[in-house]
Amino acid sequence: MDRDRRIEELSERIASLEAAMSQIARPYAELAEQLAQMQAMVGKYFHLLDLYQRHGMISIEIVLPQVKDPMSREIIRILMDRPGMNISQVTEELRARTGSSSRRIVRGRLENLVKAGLLVESRGRREKTFRISEDVIKKWSDVLGLSK
Repeated sequence: MDRDRRIEELSERIASLEAAMSQIARPYAELAEQLAQMQAMVGKYFHLLDLYQRHGMISIEIVLPQVKDPMSREIIRILMDRPGMNISQVTEELRARTGSSSRRIVRGRLENLVKAGLLVESRGRREKTFRISEDVIKKWSDVLGLSK
């Protein structure tokens, strides 16, 4: 009988010690998790610094090297600044930025960018508007180190 009571008492003490050790270890586990998050953030920061050092900036050419045409790159820049523009608005903005553009050429470039999956076309009742595709946004996030 005495032996059973002692075993039960020892079991209770072991459970108490385990609970105490768990409480002591919790702040260290939280600290280790915070350090891991900080390390990941620093890694992203150094990635950005490396891109700036190698290229001088993070540009469309780095994120979308398949877009060779300067006008198409500028159209993407315009729609990154102001999503939801129609053909006339894009043409007007392109003309303001580059000095020249024609609606016919801009329409063709927009159609090619939509076919390539870089832009998304939305049809309204009276006009089409354009915005950057989710794939392009994901590529930018990957380059910037923002994706998980």
